[in-house]
Amino acid sequence: MNDHQLAATLAREAGGLLMRVREQASWEGLDEKALRDRGDRDSNEYLLMRLAEERPDDSVLSEESKDDLSRLESARVWIIDPVDGTREYAEGRHDWAVHVALVWQGVPVAGAVSLPSEHRVLATEPRPHVAPATDRIRLVVSRTRPPKLADFLASELDAELVPMGSAGAKAMSVILGTSDVYAHSGGQYEWDSCAPVAVARSAGLHCSRLDGTPLFYNNADPYLPDLLICRPELAGRVLDAVAKAPPESFATK
Repeated sequence: MNDHQLAATLAREAGGLLMRVREQASWEGLDEKALRDRGDRDSNEYLLMRLAEERPDDSVLSEESKDDLSRLESARVWIIDPVDGTREYAEGRHDWAVHVALVWQGVPVAGAVSLPSEHRVLATEPRPHVAPATDRIRLVVSRTRPPKLADFLASELDAELVPMGSAGAKAMSVILGTSDVYAHSGGQYEWDSCAPVAVARSAGLHCSRLDGTPLFYNNADPYLPDLLICRPELAGRVLDAVAKAPPESFATK
């Protein structure tokens, strides 16, 4: 299978595993912390095993594994988040995800985001279609740690705030039509955004840093603190609004 198919297959398979883990945990009476730990561990182990089988010469950067900086010498690096939104996963919510993406020389070229509780996988092939826009702009934000920037942008854009869980779920909501803009300023890492950016770009959405500069992956320091994913026709307005935001708006509430 090609890289696009592999990303989608692995995201789907890991999502199915996580659903089974969650069901089993309910039988065992595990608390939320134990479920988060088990989900992270089992999904990570599975994804690493499958990548070793399918792409043994590629490097991997995972949230749940020790970083092997030899990846910096590799042109092909898989960046994975075995469970994006462990809080939502352990709480039995639907807004969590699995991220699998391939980066070639710093650029995401294939990827998939699985939304297992919704029985849905969005991938770079086949390219997803973006749902039609509505009359009012909808700005998706963290349901637990919304950045102060969200309130400023909502005022500037006359936008409605849509609280949601994981980064992957928020990014995919722009494609699926439950939001129009995902502007994040509260701090993230490459595994939080790499697969969502790969899929969003394939769908024709605008993807950049909050200052409009390109997103680059497989850095020595994987910290990538801010992100903008939005409908392309809104990108100019959002970037202009971000440029007007006072410095204190970029802190987390």
